[in-house]
Amino acid sequence: MNILTVPNNRITKRFSYGDALANLLSTGIPETKSLSERTILLLVRDLLRLGWTFKTNSKHSFELAPPDVYSKDIVREGMTFARQEIITQNRSWIDVRIEKVRNNLASGLDALRSEILPVIEVCETQEQNDLFRMCRYYWSSPASEYVGRRIRILVRDDGIPGKPLIGIAAIGSSIIHIPDRDKWIGWDIKTRTERIIYVMDAYVVGALPPYSDLLGGKLIAYILASNELRQIYKKKYAKTKTIINGRKKISDLALIMTTSLYGLNSSQYNRLKYKKSLLCKPIGTTSGFGTIHISNETFSAMRELVMSEGYDISHKFGDGPNWRMRVVRTACDLLNLDPDVILRHSFKRGLFAVPLASNWKGYLNGNTKKLIYRNLPLKDLANHWRSRWLSMRKQNKEVVARVAEFVPEQFKI
Repeated sequence: MNILTVPNNRITKRFSYGDALANLLSTGIPETKSLSERTILLLVRDLLRLGWTFKTNSKHSFELAPPDVYSKDIVREGMTFARQEIITQNRSWIDVRIEKVRNNLASGLDALRSEILPVIEVCETQEQNDLFRMCRYYWSSPASEYVGRRIRILVRDDGIPGKPLIGIAAIGSSIIHIPDRDKWIGWDIKTRTERIIYVMDAYVVGALPPYSDLLGGKLIAYILASNELRQIYKKKYAKTKTIINGRKKISDLALIMTTSLYGLNSSQYNRLKYKKSLLCKPIGTTSGFGTIHISNETFSAMRELVMSEGYDISHKFGDGPNWRMRVVRTACDLLNLDPDVILRHSFKRGLFAVPLASNWKGYLNGNTKKLIYRNLPLKDLANHWRSRWLSMRKQNKEVVARVAEFVPEQFKI
């Protein structure tokens, strides 16, 4: 059933009939006598924020039901809560480094004059990773991090002295089970387990001002298909093998997956073609199964609860990207809540695939031993982006005026 039932015997008598719970958004989290109580209250607050309806069914329990569909406004509001929470937690760290980001941005006038020549810089030093992290806080979606394999990149404009930032991107170990992806590839459970190491998720793809107004996000998306990104991945993992079964050839990358930000469509990935080839293929939606709707404050309480009960939920390399879901599931079991109801009602997103080889499907199903990669140099992709997207964008007088007004000192988080 799509109903979350919370027994009242898990919380103190003063919450009987759910009076205080129903008013959490206006009154805030009241004082509690236990970590279990606080965790339940935080979870209920998160769900009420997203439009879940609340009612009591008896003196013994109360119920929460999700909306039939999450509107874009609800998704955006939920992400805003999560983003602001992260920014508040990191405000001092951000304020100390904001000038560093500004020093790496172009003025709007310089960007308009530039030919825009993208070059990739892999984040290896602490300074590079700090710059990436700062840029990630800029977007409206909450910053999250993958565990397992991970590559972060800064994309700079070689057409301007100092090579200011165009945008950033990151790929990480793929989510284990995405039904529409698995069906599209043709995976059963056994094959997926054996071959998922050849798939990565692009979990950050975006442009910074002033390039964001010039459709720089599409340029960053083109980089996902480039020879250069594939070669960066191969170089990093050439001598690496996975922990599970000691499998080798981890450096062979056949497919990159990514998702829309709000709802099922994406202006950034739609119609992303090179010549006549569609580089970014819409293949379905995510299942809406995840933890993005659970705030970091609630997750921290869940993790603390799990650890207080003696559970060790690791998130080392090789454990996969599903650590947050394991923590949530274990916490829900301890609280006598149905974890599937909570995890199932996250936000559905459009699902996009970027095949890197002509025989990607055969390779991912174990029918061929060697990938036949597509030859897509970044230089050619950037040339196509300029002729297809940038030239058209520069014909929009309102866009050009907005870009021209931008100076790095305006950038803030």
